[in-house]
Amino acid sequence: MKSPLLFLPGAVAAEGSDEEVAAHYGDLFREQRALADGTGLVDLSHRGIVTITGDDRLAWLHLLLTQHVSELAPGEATEALVLSANGHIEHALYLVDDGTTTWTHVEPGTREALVAYLESMKFFYRVEVADRTDDIALVHLPAGSIAEVPEGTAVRETAYGRDLFLPRAQLEAYAAAHGPLAGILAYEALRVENHRPRLGFETDHRTIPHELGWIGSAVHLQKGCYRGQETVARVQNLGKPPRRLVFLHLDGSEVLLPGHGTPIRLAADGAEGRQLGFITTSARHHELGPIALALIKRNVPVDAELMAGDTAAAQEAVVEV
Repeated sequence: MKSPLLFLPGAVAAEGSDEEVAAHYGDLFREQRALADGTGLVDLSHRGIVTITGDDRLAWLHLLLTQHVSELAPGEATEALVLSANGHIEHALYLVDDGTTTWTHVEPGTREALVAYLESMKFFYRVEVADRTDDIALVHLPAGSIAEVPEGTAVRETAYGRDLFLPRAQLEAYAAAHGPLAGILAYEALRVENHRPRLGFETDHRTIPHELGWIGSAVHLQKGCYRGQETVARVQNLGKPPRRLVFLHLDGSEVLLPGHGTPIRLAADGAEGRQLGFITTSARHHELGPIALALIKRNVPVDAELMAGDTAAAQEAVVEV
């Protein structure tokens, strides 16, 4: 379902899982600066929208998710994970409850599997799960935005801005009234700057929450009763994760950014050195220049000079060593 905003003049389609929205609208850095200044909006209408209703919804979700949500207050935003039995990350949910409905948005291409899992876990609980992606579109307003929110629209507000669960039929009119539009590349550059992991980018089939710094923001350590809890508790109490997320400043003289999966090695070892990790997301930032997130082995020294493919990289720790 390609966004109608992708057909506006100047829109250039994104790639990969974001291909249904615009990468940019002709000026990447202008769009980033607008978001940083609290103006404009980002079309995230390709993300999946799943709602949960019913009297038992919060108590039921509390049993399934890594976050403490049984007493989630109306309007309070949070995020949570669904883990495998071995503690590996399967889903990332971004939630808000409005008093009668829990609204969540999830990564493109993951909603069907999430809905199937939730449906399989309903048992005797008074809950209803609905895939609302066809009729609800997600729009992001940056922190500081004074854009009007239509009455009755569910809003998830965090330090990074507001996510609006907007009726899809209103998307074009709302964007026209509250632009300028910023593409997903501008949004992603700010996400990388803020060290915020993203499912499918910073994760692979064996990622655990500790590796990405998702403890606290998406995982509550004082609750139990969720699948994968044993792994979380074991790593928290007895050891450290095998890998850690890092923020990289990349050499700005290179024309091309190292893409997702680009091997990370010690600069001293050269191109034939042992791979220590990989690039997860890279971006061009309007102030910082080329930057990236990467997942590397925990024991790599924090002051080590790295190479991302052929690009020199200096690291900043995101997750405690």
